[in-house]
Amino acid sequence: MPSALTERYLSIKQSIPANITLVVVSKFQPIESIQALYDAGHRIFGENRVQELMEKQPKLPTDIQWHCIGTLQTNKVKYIAPFVSLIHSVDSQKLLLEIDKQAKKNNRVIDCLLEMFVAQEETKHGLSFEEAETIFSSTALSNVRIKGFMGMATNTDNKEQVQNEFQTLAGFYKKHEAQYNLEYLSMGMSGDYKIAIEEGSNMIRVGSIIFSEKLKV
Repeated sequence: MPSALTERYLSIKQSIPANITLVVVSKFQPIESIQALYDAGHRIFGENRVQELMEKQPKLPTDIQWHCIGTLQTNKVKYIAPFVSLIHSVDSQKLLLEIDKQAKKNNRVIDCLLEMFVAQEETKHGLSFEEAETIFSSTALSNVRIKGFMGMATNTDNKEQVQNEFQTLAGFYKKHEAQYNLEYLSMGMSGDYKIAIEEGSNMIRVGSIIFSEKLKV
């Protein structure tokens, strides 16, 4: 019998299209819960904090793909460079160059997403479209692949606003997808992932509705 945790996970997994990559956000969750979802077949987990990522990674199976989805400081990159699978939160050219530097030291190529600012909310941050285009045109990278964009919509009950913000980023993604061989548009969290998928997201970051028994899938 699957546990309530794995049932909630499987419910979401089975409800989303096959082309959508599900990143299970495991911040603040115990090793046992992550292992349970691994045993249920899941392999992609996202963490917000470098310290927590470093503590969990050695204690769990080596074929887990760890995504760094939270704000990343340049001085912390070296700690996750040996193993991180995808960094969602690249919000400056300086950070991108540091990731490239640390990836080279570890003889790796690290995949990254540019974090884009599309929300009407001061707590959110990221690159403007102009800054992202400058990075594409002027940044020489040997050990980093920019694989797409990540964005967060405004935390609001106004569905139309959320749709518009996701549409704006999806349009920018489509504009550059072929030219730069992009693969991922990471939009949508527990509260708005269904809207994000409707608007073109192919990667969602979902945690609370999987781990919390109080929330309905």
